[in-house]
Amino acid sequence: MSPALICNWTEFDNVNMAVYFDHRIEAPSTVGSPSEIAWHRVHPLLAVASIGTNSTPAGSVDVYLEQGEHIPNAHIDRPFQPGLIRWHPSKRILAVGWQTGVVIFWSDHGWDEHQIAGGTHRAEITILEWSNDGTRLLSADKAGVLMVWRVDQHGRVQGAPLGKQDYGKHLVHCIFKPPAPGEDLVQLAKAAVSGDENALDMFNWRKVGKGDAPFKVGLQEGIVCFVTTTDGIVYYVGEKGKSIQVLRTDGPIRKLMYMEEKEILMIVTEALFLSQHRIGPDGTSQELMKVKLSGKTGQTADIIWAERELLITASGETVVRLWDLDRDENYTLTLDEHLGFSTGESINCISYCESKGILAAGTSKGQIAMWRRAVVTNIGGSSIQGKDRWKLQAPIDLEGIIIQLKWGSSKNLLSVNSAGTVLILSEQMMSAHFNQQVAAVQVAPNQLSVSFFSSGNHQMLRADIHVKGVYVTKEMVVVWNGKHISVFEQFGPSLRNAGSFPCDSSIVVVHEESIYTVEPNRVQVRTLQGTVKQLLVFSETEGNPCHLQICGNFLAVGTDKAHVKVFDLSRREAKPHSNAKNLAEHIPSFESITSVKCSFNGNNVSILIKNTSGSPDSKVFFYDVETDTINYFDFEIGKASSENCSVFHLEENEVEKGRSEMRELMGRYPVSHFWDQNEPKLFVCEAAVAASKTRQSNVTAGSESISTEYKVDVMVASFFSTQEHGLLLQDSFPKIESHEALLGLEVPYYYFSKKSGETGNDAESMSGTPSVPQVVARRPLRDFVGLEDCDKTTRDAMLNFSLYLTIGDMDEAFKSIKLIKSETVWENMARMCVKTRRLDVARVCLGNMGHARGARALREAAQEPELDARVAMLAIQLGMLEDAERLYRNCKRFDLLTKFYQASGQWQKAIENAETFDRVHLRTTYYNYAKHLEALGDQHLALSHYEKSDTHRFEVPRMLLEDLQALEVYVNKTKDRSLWKWWAQYLESQADMDSALKYYEKSQDYLSLVRVHCYLGNIQKASEIANETGNQAASYHLARQYEARDDVKQAIHFYTRAQAYNNAIRLCKESGFDDHLMNLSLLSSPEDMMEAARYYEEKGVQMDRAVMLYHKSGHFSKAVELAFATQQFGALQLIAEELDENSDPALLSRCSDFFIEHSQFEKAVELLVTAKKYHEALQLCLEQNLTITEDMAEKMTVSKDSTGLSDDFRRELLERIADCCLRQGNYHLATKKYTQAGNKAKAMRALLKSGDTEKIVFFTGVSRQREIYIMAANYLQSLDWRRDPEIMKNIISFYTKGRSLDLLAGFYDACAQVEVDEYQNYEKALGALTEAYKCLTKAKMRNQGEQEERLEQLQNKLTTVKKFVQVRRLYEEDPKEALKQCQILLEESNLDQAVRSGDVYALLVEHHAQQGNYEVAYKYMEEMAAKLSSGNVGFYINQQVTEAIYKAVGAPLKIIGVQRARHSSGEDGGEVEEEVAEEPYNDPED
Repeated sequence: MSPALICNWTEFDNVNMAVYFDHRIEAPSTVGSPSEIAWHRVHPLLAVASIGTNSTPAGSVDVYLEQGEHIPNAHIDRPFQPGLIRWHPSKRILAVGWQTGVVIFWSDHGWDEHQIAGGTHRAEITILEWSNDGTRLLSADKAGVLMVWRVDQHGRVQGAPLGKQDYGKHLVHCIFKPPAPGEDLVQLAKAAVSGDENALDMFNWRKVGKGDAPFKVGLQEGIVCFVTTTDGIVYYVGEKGKSIQVLRTDGPIRKLMYMEEKEILMIVTEALFLSQHRIGPDGTSQELMKVKLSGKTGQTADIIWAERELLITASGETVVRLWDLDRDENYTLTLDEHLGFSTGESINCISYCESKGILAAGTSKGQIAMWRRAVVTNIGGSSIQGKDRWKLQAPIDLEGIIIQLKWGSSKNLLSVNSAGTVLILSEQMMSAHFNQQVAAVQVAPNQLSVSFFSSGNHQMLRADIHVKGVYVTKEMVVVWNGKHISVFEQFGPSLRNAGSFPCDSSIVVVHEESIYTVEPNRVQVRTLQGTVKQLLVFSETEGNPCHLQICGNFLAVGTDKAHVKVFDLSRREAKPHSNAKNLAEHIPSFESITSVKCSFNGNNVSILIKNTSGSPDSKVFFYDVETDTINYFDFEIGKASSENCSVFHLEENEVEKGRSEMRELMGRYPVSHFWDQNEPKLFVCEAAVAASKTRQSNVTAGSESISTEYKVDVMVASFFSTQEHGLLLQDSFPKIESHEALLGLEVPYYYFSKKSGETGNDAESMSGTPSVPQVVARRPLRDFVGLEDCDKTTRDAMLNFSLYLTIGDMDEAFKSIKLIKSETVWENMARMCVKTRRLDVARVCLGNMGHARGARALREAAQEPELDARVAMLAIQLGMLEDAERLYRNCKRFDLLTKFYQASGQWQKAIENAETFDRVHLRTTYYNYAKHLEALGDQHLALSHYEKSDTHRFEVPRMLLEDLQALEVYVNKTKDRSLWKWWAQYLESQADMDSALKYYEKSQDYLSLVRVHCYLGNIQKASEIANETGNQAASYHLARQYEARDDVKQAIHFYTRAQAYNNAIRLCKESGFDDHLMNLSLLSSPEDMMEAARYYEEKGVQMDRAVMLYHKSGHFSKAVELAFATQQFGALQLIAEELDENSDPALLSRCSDFFIEHSQFEKAVELLVTAKKYHEALQLCLEQNLTITEDMAEKMTVSKDSTGLSDDFRRELLERIADCCLRQGNYHLATKKYTQAGNKAKAMRALLKSGDTEKIVFFTGVSRQREIYIMAANYLQSLDWRRDPEIMKNIISFYTKGRSLDLLAGFYDACAQVEVDEYQNYEKALGALTEAYKCLTKAKMRNQGEQEERLEQLQNKLTTVKKFVQVRRLYEEDPKEALKQCQILLEESNLDQAVRSGDVYALLVEHHAQQGNYEVAYKYMEEMAAKLSSGNVGFYINQQVTEAIYKAVGAPLKIIGVQRARHSSGEDGGEVEEEVAEEPYNDPED
């Protein structure tokens, strides 16, 4: 059956208009009334459950295709009613639950009743849900039995249930928890490895077809869901059917939802309470929010969850309620009677289409309301939210009450359950075509509006088929639906059917008497009767033709395999004009061709494509047939592919123009394109904003980024295309709101289809029959405004002028129009200069127009730095206000934009612009608007804006002066002190003193209060006010009044309160109030103090006051002189404390002498230092034994930058200060001053006396002087360097840096002796002696003989020690030889100078004792005792060894000296070795 007409103009596409076709389902005659409808998520399959009449309560389920065709094997009926119908998320499988508990499945193979055995459920099925990935099926019945089933990869239920749970309660709702992302890849990989081809295809993204389910990454094992019972209990159900009760609501649950992003469970109860809960992994519940929703309770409500943030409800009211949970706001959507809805029409059901952003609602009057959700920005750039985002469309009229709506399938079909039947609504893009001054626009499925612009004729054409395409020529109209083609010819003023024939071509074009259709691998050339007269064959490589377009005598063909080919139709048969060009070889990321258009001469082909992501590409590609090259222009970045195809041919001074043009075009993608039908160089393209991503990241560094906040949705850009200059932007402008889509271009007009509701007569529409709606509008090209009816010569001249002007060749541009004398032409050229930003040309145009005012304004605007600002002034003078506004916005001259809005009377825009972007002129804008309103007589609104401009204090009284009553009301209302004061002054001028006093008091104008009271004679009241408030002006005025009345005391009192001390002092001197005079003088200025001091001095009494006043006024010399003269030493001491270096040196000296006389030496020293008499100060310190503090020393230190004293004087002074400090034992301060004087040697000596080792080491390091290094090393040797390795390091370092190698050698010699005496460590002693010898060898001593003598001594000592070390080492290998060598050593005469003989004897004694030769050992002990002067054998030999020897020989034990602990390397010498190991000397044999 043919579908009924549903004509609903929508705006869901930037380019094409659309209507909805409805298809009634072809239901079998036996089915009853539809009770439930359900779409498959992906496939265009609609399941309809029906129930019989009351007498025969049977039920059935059927499945239909997208146009309502019934699938033959998809009908099932039973003597009981179906309950639930649920589609598998990806497979073509339907599950049906029945009243008896039976679950039956349908697939392409038919019905299957055996997957779930009968009797599994014994009550009505109330829950039947597939998991999100389709691997589980959950079923539950009215008795409370819940089962979880496993589903295989083919969608079949497998065997017994995975889990079963009996709740004993009616289960009503179920929702699966969405899978956790990222985990089911493991399961998919396992399936792919095991050979599952579907799983393999899922990994191969290019193999995933449109009909497949979208791949969702999520968890497959451990699937969980939530189910509810009729009493409001919510259970958390696991994989095996095991459940946990997580929460209980206050009543029955109406809707269960899950917020996936926040993992929150949302519940709406029958009482319309919305609550949010966070469910933990262990089943614990946390209530996050609970709120009461608005709406009718007690009625069935349709509740849906949309856009992951919106809760939408319809409960039989006249509104749809929306709650934005993300922004915590709610609002309602209402029906508009002006669009065709009825008063009181209630909304029964709703459904939301995510992909289109459309909310559909079914009403009680059989209408479908549709709201489109848009994302747009306001002037400030912020997103519009709430109700303003939803735009209501015209209604779709149906029959009966609509009880159910469902969007579904990947084709976004809408099914409607209404009046006992089901309709399927599918969106159909409306066809339109323009060619040879004829335009046809589809206004209904079988109806077109045809406009003949050459004759002015306009007709409605009704076809006998549903039109899916139309093509027009100047003589005929051809329509087709993919199955049939109908040809209509012009017959007089009407169109008649000239024939029709069947044809399966979805694309049709017409040229003269030939119709071109497509079929696989060829284009058919047919007669008007359908006879094929020629075939244009394409090879398998070239592909199947899928795009045809004719311009002039040339046919452009695009294939599904990316080939483009042009044919010449000017002859009897079509001939190839070019070879087939493979675009895929030249265009990366190419997916498919979406549109092909050729120029009038067939030499250029423009192509739009889709890229591999499936989205429209941002480039327009141009195939040059003659050069066989491909170029492009990319709207994304506003640039072309090469310099030969550049948008902007810029002179050096035109860079700013190019940037502005780029800003308008960047961030877009082309949606349609056309070539002029007579001019081969002129090309136009329609470009929409690409809202899917941010484009600034792709803009090159040389381009300025541009915010999309001011971008219109669609721009129309026209270009000149030439081989010499490439692609040149000729013009661009925003498509106006009333225009739907660009239809074509033919000079001098652009042609647009008009939107629904915009079909009234206007200046752009052609005049025609008033009864026929005009759906086509024309817009003249920029250069042809006012020249629409010009002849061909003028038209060609204007086109050439525009081309040359775009190129930048001004000479040729003027040559092409020099013969045109029309003032309109010059005005049009001036308007064109606004678009091209050529102000130099504009000046010539204004001159030819005689537009003196415009020329002057342009000359004055030349001072503006931005080119767009100067061009905007030109646009204003030419009346192009929209262009001026856009230019000001582009250059961000919001100050000039504000002035423009004010001058053009757009005050609201001016205020909005000033509030948002131009706040510096905001108050001025308010003020100007207020003046404008005042001129219009709107005083109330003017008053408000005067307040906003903060000028109301003087402007409002001026404005309301004629209406005193209103002015008084306003003054009292504002509670502004300045207005109260003004009103009081006005009342005073009217002699209303009482009222004036009242308002003066409210305004706290105490001066005026005192002034009026004094005027009225209430001086006592005035005194009270002045005393209470302390207002200085009031007090001064009152003091003048008292002075005039000779009340001196009161006058002095109020002058003092007014801080007018000079007047009070004047009165005191005149009246002899000397006591008051002193206090007032101290409060007053230095000048007044001086006058009072002279007053006391002249009187000769109370001289101490005179001295104090001179002192306080800063005249120290006068104060000191007077203090000496009157012997006021106490005052003199106070004065001296305030003297500083800026004081008179003579005064300082005199004061210091005074303090010396009175034995105040410290104060005298301070004054001498202040007077810069440093030597006298030092001498006084020495004579009186005064301690020089650091502060005093710093004051006596002359700065290096001082110009008054020489450097020699400064050094001498510093050394004297240091000498004094040294005598006083302040060594650190002495060191500092010696250092400042540059005498580091003395500084070091002073520091050495302090004994501060740390500072000595530091000072030595920073001084870097040889003498100081030696002094520091000598000092450090006096410390216990044996126990502190750091000191030893510093000694060695300082001697080395000081180049005193002889002293360093002596130190190494001392180190060696310490190693022998303290530790018997001859190895280290040998190392130290070696270092000493090296140092002494390198030393340069003045006495060469002494140096040689010391070297000889060191050599002898070194030799002896080395022999003993070798003996001790030899002892380990050959003891006998070692003993012989010991005997030899003992015989040397100078042995004790290097090696202690006791250590040699100890070696002999201990050896023989160990060998048991006690007699020999005893003999050596006796020799040792005799040879050692101290006779202390125990110092060298262990006590136990000694006792053993004496005991063995039977000799009586002699009293041996106290044994000294030996520090051998083998016992406790480890720590010493560790420390000494860091020293810079080693065993010479190591």
